[in-house]
Amino acid sequence: MPRLVLALVALALVAPGTGSAFSKTERQIQMSDGVMIAATYYVPDGAPPSGGWAAVMMLHGLGETRTSSANAVGMSVNDLAELYVVPQGYAVLTFDARGHGQSGGLVSIDGPREIQDVRELFNWLAMQAPNVNPSRIGAFGYSYGGGAVWRAAAEGVPFAAIEVATAWTDLYSALAPQELARSGVVLGFWQSIMARAAPEVEPIVQDLLAGQNLDLARAYAAQRSTRSLLGQIRIPTFLLQGRRDFAFDLDQALAAYARLNGPKRLYVSDFGHMPSPLPRGELKKVMPTARLWFDRFLKGLPNGIDKPPFVEVAPDPWTGRIFSYRGLPARRTLTLRFSGSASIGSTGKISRTRPRLRKRLETFGAPILRVSLSSSSGWPHVVAVLSALTPGGKQIVVSAGGARVGLTGRAKRITIRLISQATNVPPRARLRLTIAATSTAQNQGNLLYLTGVPRSAHLDVGSASLALPVLSKPISR
Repeated sequence: MPRLVLALVALALVAPGTGSAFSKTERQIQMSDGVMIAATYYVPDGAPPSGGWAAVMMLHGLGETRTSSANAVGMSVNDLAELYVVPQGYAVLTFDARGHGQSGGLVSIDGPREIQDVRELFNWLAMQAPNVNPSRIGAFGYSYGGGAVWRAAAEGVPFAAIEVATAWTDLYSALAPQELARSGVVLGFWQSIMARAAPEVEPIVQDLLAGQNLDLARAYAAQRSTRSLLGQIRIPTFLLQGRRDFAFDLDQALAAYARLNGPKRLYVSDFGHMPSPLPRGELKKVMPTARLWFDRFLKGLPNGIDKPPFVEVAPDPWTGRIFSYRGLPARRTLTLRFSGSASIGSTGKISRTRPRLRKRLETFGAPILRVSLSSSSGWPHVVAVLSALTPGGKQIVVSAGGARVGLTGRAKRITIRLISQATNVPPRARLRLTIAATSTAQNQGNLLYLTGVPRSAHLDVGSASLALPVLSKPISR
């Protein structure tokens, strides 16, 4: 069993905005390989219920700590615990993941050692924390922490309920869809951990960016993914997913929702990685809803959260209203054509713009682009950006995607799956398709795809068509 190092400090605190008091203890918990994990353990004041406290493990994002608030949900896991979870009668364990913050060890991107840490911390809660009910332990994780919750659940850590926010189910498809790395995302993640990364991580990152040895990168990512295992997970699962998240897109959560066989619920929000706006008002709505999920499956309270409607979608911008559905909202597919023929050099771009929209569109899912391309000068990959030019002069990135292509001088029809998003496109906007080697060709601030092509390369671009999934009835205004 892991050895518990004596608590460094224990403080009795009152939860902000409530009358509920709790104790907060900073701890160092030793893992089976000797690495120390820094943790915060919360216990509500008062006598525990019969059988012990229900408990929640809360896991932070990549490059963060349990006290970091600059993240995909806008608050640290400690703040979330103190505001929304502990005052409602839960013991909570937060911790700095291995290689993060005050914890020891190195980061291997939710690899086997990190998942073993989750298992050992679960065991600490179940067996060493006083007055915790071992059969009523759940987990909440976002981004990197969500990936760890998924993998731990798939590998048999016996959570009674889980909540996963803005995380991946297939890491390779998130980072390098169609064999082309979303280099801005990869570099951003890498820079957040490079000082404490395990030795094997940097070569994987460099191979992804260079587009080489991709079989190794794919195998590395597969060991950290759960999509193929989701059908085995019967743990009650609440999914929280960002409408616009360029790191882990809507399809990551939709794939999980489709495959899970236990009780499940999906909330699509304005939280997530860039460019999500993280409205604080929505956090005040979604966290109590998330707590109801734990109330139902950790405390056994029959509150109806496990009854239909099972899917909720928040509009963009946040208005305080939620739209509910028994299943995924009804969608239709628009076919948009972008005709023309042109050639570009390595730093060039082709932009084609549609007439103004008569009505509002709200995308929901992954646009599929089919475009005729040719090159006899070694153009290795293509990036496509769909943007909306609003009447007010803004340019919204609706979606973007890229693919490695094997082109010759003979025209070839290429299919590119763009990022799955839920984007509000206002009436009278004009949709624009930009094709180039990088996403910065569309806008210098669009940092998704940064890898260029050889200076001598030229690309011939023919006609293009785009299948655009949209909500049958838009909910945003």
